[in-house]
Amino acid sequence: MIDAQTLSPGTDIHAIRNIRRWTPGDCVWCGDNRSVEMFRNEPRCGTCREQESIIDEARKFVGMYGLRPIGGTLQADDDEEYEHRLGARDARRALNETRLDELPDPAAVRKALRPRAATVVAESPGAAASNGEAAAPKSRSGATSRPAAPRQQSRSAASSPAESVDVKALETRVAGLLDQLGSIDAETAKIGEPAGLAARARLSDLTKQRATVLRTLAALEKARIAASN
Repeated sequence: MIDAQTLSPGTDIHAIRNIRRWTPGDCVWCGDNRSVEMFRNEPRCGTCREQESIIDEARKFVGMYGLRPIGGTLQADDDEEYEHRLGARDARRALNETRLDELPDPAAVRKALRPRAATVVAESPGAAASNGEAAAPKSRSGATSRPAAPRQQSRSAASSPAESVDVKALETRVAGLLDQLGSIDAETAKIGEPAGLAARARLSDLTKQRATVLRTLAALEKARIAASN
């Protein structure tokens, strides 16, 4: 038996007794049991799902426009990109602050979900009918049209990125980048031939900014062409 006398000096007994642990039905990330729903094939609470969605939106934004991946720096080409990067950083920080001291074993999580999954399948309306429909093609030798469905889904999945591009937002972003490019060129012309170390450093920084803007404009043009097709 462990008591206060057997613990080393400075040990927080209250913290040991109140350590957060995962139990079946709770969020696998923070242990909360409020508004728990399946998210990426695991139970997650409403707060965690919201934070994860913010990060997903930021990743989708930078991926659509060919920008640097999320994380590491908040440096951005415009206010919209900065807001996405800032929101993703704050969301990741919030998730790290609520993370369980010891995440549950994935095998234990899957085991806890099995009874619940079996109940959902058994209680779902029309489960028996859909099972019968799924088994019917196996006994039909002439059913040859069903394999075409996956190819149709793959074509629609391939076209979804282009359909998700907001052309109007893309044009607005291009206009902002062109204004930024004009400011960079104007400041570069003002510096002219750098005479000192500070001027050369500033000119180098402007050159890097100009290259980043041009790369972003090229990525936006590809997105516009994809959307028009």
